[in-house]
Amino acid sequence: MKFFSYESRFSQLLLKLCYACYLNLLWLVCSLPIFTMGAATTALYYTCLKVIRNEEGHVAAAFFRSFRENFKQATVLWLMMLGAGLFLGFDVYTVWHLRAGSAGNLAVMWTLVLAVLFAATVVYVIVLEIIFPLLASVENTNRAMLKNALLIGTHYLFATILVFAVHFAMFYAVVAIFTPLIMFGEGLCAMISAWLLNNILISVSGTPDEEEA
Repeated sequence: MKFFSYESRFSQLLLKLCYACYLNLLWLVCSLPIFTMGAATTALYYTCLKVIRNEEGHVAAAFFRSFRENFKQATVLWLMMLGAGLFLGFDVYTVWHLRAGSAGNLAVMWTLVLAVLFAATVVYVIVLEIIFPLLASVENTNRAMLKNALLIGTHYLFATILVFAVHFAMFYAVVAIFTPLIMFGEGLCAMISAWLLNNILISVSGTPDEEEA
């Protein structure tokens, strides 16, 4: 029947779900040393973008090719983002408790500091969401990658919010609703995010960064 044919939308959707599950397993295995998570995430998005564009070929081969080719830069960027995230998390935790134990003008001061930290956290999350899909799509310096991730994330803010919502929904579903959904986990999140970001990444991939022009 046409509904179950390979070319049908149902079959293609089912195939992409299978890819998401398989890629999630590859991502988990390659992320186990923690410091390789950046390269694994870049490879995951690279392969998901190929799948969305119907250029996947052999998904495992595409995944590991991207993992090898982007390993050095992705690892450096990931360690930078990890360090910044830990620093922000520690600062927010400390200032939050300092504010809770203060009163008067001191409490106002800590509230302002906390507001600045929350703003910095929003910027951090935007960059974190875009940096690895961008790295999977274009070549550039680390500095340019970070800058362009922020510019793209803020310019296409609605898509950035949707990507965040996808990851939050998956986290909530796994933790609070149906734990076995972890078998899809980041693989499905990356597949949906790649679909959301595909046209954006295509539009920016052909435009050299100003610093590289």
